[in-house]
Amino acid sequence: MHKFANPTRFLKLAAAVFPWAAGLTIALFAAGLVMALVFSPDDYQQGSTVRIMYLHVPAAWMALFTYTVLAASGAASLIWKHPLADVAGKAAAPIGAMFTALALVTGMLWGEPMWGTWWVWDARLTSVLVLFFLYLGYMAVWDAIDNRATAGKAAAILAVVGFINVPIIKFSVDWWNTLHQPASVFRMDGPTIDASMLWPLGLMFGAFNAYFVTVLIWRIRAELQARRVRALEDLLVRQTERESAV
Repeated sequence: MHKFANPTRFLKLAAAVFPWAAGLTIALFAAGLVMALVFSPDDYQQGSTVRIMYLHVPAAWMALFTYTVLAASGAASLIWKHPLADVAGKAAAPIGAMFTALALVTGMLWGEPMWGTWWVWDARLTSVLVLFFLYLGYMAVWDAIDNRATAGKAAAILAVVGFINVPIIKFSVDWWNTLHQPASVFRMDGPTIDASMLWPLGLMFGAFNAYFVTVLIWRIRAELQARRVRALEDLLVRQTERESAV
């Protein structure tokens, strides 16, 4: 994969992948929403409120996955100095923050009629809120430091250190007493969700993943273009200064 760290090679690959990822996003969202809203049955206890699951669960999964990408990019930047590592991390952070915010909002909408409250400070909810603040902190580091190299290093360290929160979120329902139910899809003994609900949930999970790839490619391309513009501007400034000195 090291050869794809070259921006030119990456852009060629991205140009080929982008239209397929975008098309897959549209197709999977259309199929997933139709199955979730039309063909998926009501839950015998939760009624139609259970359909929030088809947004909440994939958003929560992607919030964790995106931060894993963020931490991996940070590690690649710190250890191997990959040219695209900082760019990928910076591009992924707003997407992850959006997924986390969606998970929190849909969780509250789902929790109020089920639990009788919008929010409780249990281990799962609190750790996901911490994840949201980690995303905001990562983005704030990039905005607060003018030197791109220094900002990239500081953001990478924050991403790697903050990764400790990901397993805490994942296993919080097993380690502590929380309102959330244990895992019901990714289990050693297989999913406990009926196929009529598992299929639309799987389609929505695929749609969220395809959306992530699509937007990530778009944001990386935009960031590379912005860096080229800044490099040209810096070159023009230096040339002007040399001409003025002469």
